[in-house]
Amino acid sequence: MEKVYKTMKSVGVCDLVMGIVVTVFGCATGAFLITNGARLLKRKKEVLF
Repeated sequence: MEKVYKTMKSVGVCDLVMGIVVTVFGCATGAFLITNGARLLKRKKEVLF
């Protein structure tokens, strides 16, 4: 029975770490996209189609 609890503990820790990593990556990606969008809006007069 102790092996089951150790396995559940390690899986829980792994899930928690992955959740934090995904959240940080999502926030960084969102900030990057907002910054690039602002740069495009700032220079929209220079863009020719």
